[in-house]
Amino acid sequence: MKTLRRTLLIAFLLFLAPIALGWSALGHRLVGELAQRHLNPAARAEVDKLLAGEPDPTLAGVADWADKLRDTDPARFKQTQSWHYINTPPGTCEYKPERDCPDGNCVIAAIEKQRAILADRSQPLEARRDALKFIVHFVGDVHQPMHASNRTDKGGNGYQISLRTDLQPEAYARKNYVDGVMGTNLHSVWDYYILGSKKLELSPYAAKLDAPPWPPAAPTTSDPAAWAGESCRLIESRHLYPEGHKLDIAYLDAQRPLAEQRVRQAAYRLANLLNETLGH
Repeated sequence: MKTLRRTLLIAFLLFLAPIALGWSALGHRLVGELAQRHLNPAARAEVDKLLAGEPDPTLAGVADWADKLRDTDPARFKQTQSWHYINTPPGTCEYKPERDCPDGNCVIAAIEKQRAILADRSQPLEARRDALKFIVHFVGDVHQPMHASNRTDKGGNGYQISLRTDLQPEAYARKNYVDGVMGTNLHSVWDYYILGSKKLELSPYAAKLDAPPWPPAAPTTSDPAAWAGESCRLIESRHLYPEGHKLDIAYLDAQRPLAEQRVRQAAYRLANLLNETLGH
């Protein structure tokens, strides 16, 4: 009877596992911090001008702004929620705008649109500032493999996972657990636990990821559709879905190098995008 009760409780907690949006604040801030280190002087000056007046006027400081809209501006968050990801049909990673983003509400189209606003110096300062903040966030999102997954399980949000509570970072601790096991989903694992379980603060973690070789091995394409295609193909080639819906420390340790590589690639490409857009 006790075993049955425990099983039912865990199943219920898995049902309650929240839908996640993107890299955690740590992941996004790492992308922003690393990118800022590699801006050219002209791009850095423009970024400083655009972010003047922000509580933390750095790319790292605004990196999770788009997620925070959920609390600070719910109406705008609802309007932009689909800008965080792109889903393609099962069996393909090829992006077709007319099929996968017909209304322009996906991460690929959002990056392109916000880049155009950022590049247009006739736009109001506030519009360009918000465009910069969106770009910093969305370039990070599109490099998170679960943000360019197939649409059957909503990028891992529908793939429920049981996880030992001692593996969760303190900053993201939740109370939906029983007998040392908590319910979550694979998307949240990639957002929070893989990087967060390292338990490093931003500055030392960024220093670690900024070590040579730099730039990281990555094609220099500035096409967000190509970045999304990479993320999608990683899901198939690297077996990111654990069998049995159970996850342990071995999974986190095995996948962390890939997560860190994607953060580095996102930062490198974000710096290139901003240097091309603002550095002249």
